[in-house]
Amino acid sequence: MADRLDDQGLATVFGGSGFVGRYAVTALAKQGWRLRAGVRRPDLAGFLQPGGLVGQIYPVQANVRYPDSVARALQGSKAVVNAVGVLTGSGRQSFKAIHVDGARAIAKAAREAGVERLVHISAIGGDRKAKSSYARSKGEGEAAVLEEFPDAIILRPSIVFGPEDEFFNRFAAMARMSPCLPLIGGGRTRFQPVFVGDVAAAVAACLAGEAKPGTVYEIGGPEVLTFRQLLDLTQEWSDRDRFYLHLPFWLAKLQALLTWPLPNALRPVTYDQVRLLQSDNIVSEKAKSEKRTLSGLGITTPHGVAAIVPTYLERFRPRGQFASYRT
Repeated sequence: MADRLDDQGLATVFGGSGFVGRYAVTALAKQGWRLRAGVRRPDLAGFLQPGGLVGQIYPVQANVRYPDSVARALQGSKAVVNAVGVLTGSGRQSFKAIHVDGARAIAKAAREAGVERLVHISAIGGDRKAKSSYARSKGEGEAAVLEEFPDAIILRPSIVFGPEDEFFNRFAAMARMSPCLPLIGGGRTRFQPVFVGDVAAAVAACLAGEAKPGTVYEIGGPEVLTFRQLLDLTQEWSDRDRFYLHLPFWLAKLQALLTWPLPNALRPVTYDQVRLLQSDNIVSEKAKSEKRTLSGLGITTPHGVAAIVPTYLERFRPRGQFASYRT
């Protein structure tokens, strides 16, 4: 929470109540920005307000599928952050609608409103030629943003972890209910998990002028871990010992197709997520050499998974979250 208001101006964070957005809002509040959180349901975003001083954070209605609501939400803003994203597209919340058309609507409205800085949160692996629909939409969204707002700053994180994440929590929940965990493609895919608080710090650094306009930054944590290693750690920290069901990529895709009618929350992985697992998700050597990383934004000591994840996987332990404190 901010202890004083050193007014930096008004910033609008789209997706401000989401996983990454809520941390970005808090980080910017500490910097002294007045925050407008653009969300679909402002009546459910009141939890953001204690992150700042009285009146410093204010949720407003905005839906990136409706450009008029986007333009209203950023009116008068000095800076804009797009933290809107979906991991699985469905219905009107498709990858194209959110990651491409929605991103374009924000960038266009920001340019027309005379916004000084725009930060767009994408993902490592975003590529207009990618086989994965998610990765392809992220690449197309980046291109749309830079076309409308050439000075936009793009942040590409690897998988983001934190108390509300959909990776460690998902597999810990799966280990609680299932006798096995899916080890897709031998578990060799490499990731560079980054703490959500460090992503938020990167956003704040961009709005503070630490980033080069029109540049793509690749955001990864201090360690590279394989999918197998991440599952091992998940089991260790949730005190589980499930065996691994080895699934080659082709079989994992078949399983994803067979479970397609089920809600996404009940499916181990979707077909598109299997495609994502066929490529490493780490910061490139080119980004490192060009200092387009966390360190290039002044964040030199990012958090590792061991410092954060065990604190919120405790609740998945067989005897409950507080079992270790009982006498």
